[in-house]
Amino acid sequence: MIEIDNLYKSFGGNKVLNGLSLKIHDGETIAIIGKSGCGKSVLIKHIVGLLYPDSGFVEVEGQNLNNLNTKELYLLRRKFGFLFQGAALFDSMTVEENVALPLVESQLEYSKQDIAGIVAEKLELVGLTYTQNLKPSELSGGMKKRVGLARALVTNPKYILYDEPTTGLDPIMSDSIDNLIKELSDKLKVTSVVVTHDMYSVKNIADKVAMMHEGVVHFTGTPKELVESDDKVIMDFIKRTSI
Repeated sequence: MIEIDNLYKSFGGNKVLNGLSLKIHDGETIAIIGKSGCGKSVLIKHIVGLLYPDSGFVEVEGQNLNNLNTKELYLLRRKFGFLFQGAALFDSMTVEENVALPLVESQLEYSKQDIAGIVAEKLELVGLTYTQNLKPSELSGGMKKRVGLARALVTNPKYILYDEPTTGLDPIMSDSIDNLIKELSDKLKVTSVVVTHDMYSVKNIADKVAMMHEGVVHFTGTPKELVESDDKVIMDFIKRTSI
């Protein structure tokens, strides 16, 4: 479980997180929503220890990230996979090299044969069998997202963080990515944290929704409870994102 307790974070005079608390339970898919600039990405960076709070804490499986040294934090991060918004693939590398990168950088001893087998397995999992030798320039936007997801999965993480996974995709490919997120959650029993503006995706994939507003979690509940809410902040957000 991930527990976020009374988190505060400011940058200069800009207070981004203002006492935010949230619990993310094992095996669930939670969508984190909120208007642009509300601190969603800042929150995600705290979860993996890329940022440290001014006060408050994040605990992952009982480990307080504030108390971990560099080696301990590095080991904890192996439990996380991250799908970046733009997939963040290296253009000079093949698909296989991109997906294999976390294994190569892990300082664990993998043979070339082991790496090739793991990469092929993860590419098959995301529906991209036999794409190992392609370059990112040869891939569609949706394929790039899938390669990024294969890379996020290559270390067999317990937690996967998705940053706007359907941004820039057409509706058909967005559906495909949504279905893949659901399938992986069911098949691998991973905990998924999805930062998104896409209300269709929220209703399609999330077990729980957390809406951020003014530096705190303004709402937590099911997608059904969200869309049926008569809270003005929620109604305004849904109206804006549905335009």
